[in-house]
Amino acid sequence: MVTMLIGADVCPIGDNLEHFKRGDAETLFHDLLPVFRAADLVVANLECPFIERASPIRKTGPVFGAPTVCVEPLRKAGIGLLNLANNHIMDHGEAGLRTTLETCRRAGIATVGAGSNLEEAGRPFIREVKGVRIAVVGVAEREFSIAGPTAAGANPLDLISLVQLVRDKQAEWDHWIVLYHGAAEFQPVTPRVQRLCRFLVDLGATAVIVQHPHVLGGWERHGKGFIVYGQGALVMDEEIYRSREGFHDGFLVRLCLGPRKEAAFECIPFRQSKPPPGAQLLPAGEATLWRERMEAFSRRLSDPDAVEAEWLSFCEKHRHGALSSLLGHGPLLRWLNRRGWVERFWIGERRMRGVRNMVLCETHRELVQTVFDRWWYPPGGRFA
Repeated sequence: MVTMLIGADVCPIGDNLEHFKRGDAETLFHDLLPVFRAADLVVANLECPFIERASPIRKTGPVFGAPTVCVEPLRKAGIGLLNLANNHIMDHGEAGLRTTLETCRRAGIATVGAGSNLEEAGRPFIREVKGVRIAVVGVAEREFSIAGPTAAGANPLDLISLVQLVRDKQAEWDHWIVLYHGAAEFQPVTPRVQRLCRFLVDLGATAVIVQHPHVLGGWERHGKGFIVYGQGALVMDEEIYRSREGFHDGFLVRLCLGPRKEAAFECIPFRQSKPPPGAQLLPAGEATLWRERMEAFSRRLSDPDAVEAEWLSFCEKHRHGALSSLLGHGPLLRWLNRRGWVERFWIGERRMRGVRNMVLCETHRELVQTVFDRWWYPPGGRFA
């Protein structure tokens, strides 16, 4: 059997940054290191580019970037594959991505999920270990990082392209694993995400791992495959989330993969950046209680009503803020709309119907996407 270990977001920021610069794998990964070294392949998500100089793009949300020396503790820890399909890999544009790819190559770390164009970004990582051929596909939801036909960036979540890839190549692989960077922050399980992940398992994926939500989302066995709906971060000391409940909890996914689609699944819990630096395994007693709590939570995923209810609760909490973002409100209008006043009394029902139609109708949405991709912040982060 091949042991594959998957961790989520690694980002050299906050109080961890100096330890990354010093190449201090022991301080950053503590007692996770023996777990890493016992695996045949260790995978993580690199949640920022490695850069030699800053070249930040214009986008929403924070911009991350780390000096190239920060790759050294990842190399020392034995991380052999970094997923780059995420919403931050293009934070410093094409130059940042090029530096990242070259830095990883020099360190002997493979990458997946990003490249100099859409074709390159979509290529799976393929490796044969102990006679078992494994493919890893990295995909990201569309934010400011996505590649285009001639523009560098991350591999977008495009079901048609993914189905075509699997149809053409799946016979060559014993296992394929999808690293899906998406879902809502702090609300990883949604009806759409669950339906998508289950579809990928039905298509033949051994495992689908959702990364990006910054919180634990539980897991389920679906058919012959495994789905994880959020692992938390691996090492990421993001200041705005330090006090957020659940941000510091994480787990590694250990897959044991054999020939003829044989697979087993295990979760290894840890706590990261609380206190910094780095991540440490939970003590045995805490780990037992953690598993009991997470298994109870995960059992709820089989109840579609529970999944729907949690998602509706999240949407109710964020609905006015989401519409303010869609309508381009500045700080004052966002404040006025916190109870929906701008929607009701300024925008009005008739204009909101038009907004609804542009967002929900597939062809209208394609029009809006093309306008943005071609003229407003196209792939590569350039503003036209």
